[in-house]
Amino acid sequence: MDSTVLFEQQGAVALLTLNRPEKLNALNYATNDRLLSLLDQIEDDPGIAAVVLTGAGDRAFSAGGDIYEFTQSIEQGTDIAVKAFVNRGQRMTARLESFPKPIIVAVNGIAFGGGCEITEAAHLAIASERAVFAKPEINIGIPPTFGGTQRLPRLAGRKRALELLLTGDQFSAQRAYEVGLVNNVVPHEQLLSSAMEMAERILRHSPLAAARILSAVTRGINTTIDEGLEIEKQQFARMAGTCDCKEGLHAWIERRQPQYTGK
Repeated sequence: MDSTVLFEQQGAVALLTLNRPEKLNALNYATNDRLLSLLDQIEDDPGIAAVVLTGAGDRAFSAGGDIYEFTQSIEQGTDIAVKAFVNRGQRMTARLESFPKPIIVAVNGIAFGGGCEITEAAHLAIASERAVFAKPEINIGIPPTFGGTQRLPRLAGRKRALELLLTGDQFSAQRAYEVGLVNNVVPHEQLLSSAMEMAERILRHSPLAAARILSAVTRGINTTIDEGLEIEKQQFARMAGTCDCKEGLHAWIERRQPQYTGK
């Protein structure tokens, strides 16, 4: 059994743990593939409504791509490196970004390179006060490859992102919060409980409505405002005829807590 990513279900929340602590949870190809496989499984499971993703051990969320592994791909030629390394990593972060159930990253330590790009792609993120971030790819002579040149500028703004991308300098959890990379910074011992508490606040609501919001934001953020409003309208139309929509309206009128069924 592949143990590069651990899976545990806690109520309606799936806890996924990157599990190569001896390698600072570096993202080798097996880890990327395992994460994608688990996300497929979670999407199809009606008993899971949210995901928390963290790293094993006391030092790292993820130190980024496995340099030893992708160096071998590069030595085999550019086409192989693009297919094995870049395409695989971009597929993984795109899947996180477009996932129909909320994904909360709990950054428990080092989040460099691909670990930072996972944080950028996830819907929400909470960082331990011990977390340290970096965009260090320039130090090994490459640009970021899992979406970091695209998502970070959209989160932090072009000039702040370029400073991080072009220097490779490390930055603190507080700086990550200031530039919009994470939602909150919490004491280390409260990290997982804070992520679970955020998930529970989301789970009070209709999972169908959450999926429609995620889709509208993810698809609309890179379009014009007019195109985004059309996407928003489409997501509303998909929701309007559902039992959850009717239940939410009736519960509000009747001044009671709604009982959502996800239908």
